[in-house]
Amino acid sequence: MPPIIDVEKCRPCGTCGAICPVDVFEHAGPGKAPLIKYPDECWHCNACVLDCPQQAMRLRVPLPAMMLYVDALRASEE
Repeated sequence: MPPIIDVEKCRPCGTCGAICPVDVFEHAGPGKAPLIKYPDECWHCNACVLDCPQQAMRLRVPLPAMMLYVDALRASEE
């Protein structure tokens, strides 16, 4: 399942595309939120969510991966 981009919060800075280890994102043009180019390639590593300066990214983690998923944002608040 690919990341979800909140286009209302997104200020196209390119951070998500730069940090993604599998190149899931594609530049959509000046002033536009990135596109999900390869949705099935997402590793659910959470890098785009953690590094987005606008907090415009979130992940839908598939059920089998939830057993291994760690919510780093929540863990850092505890």
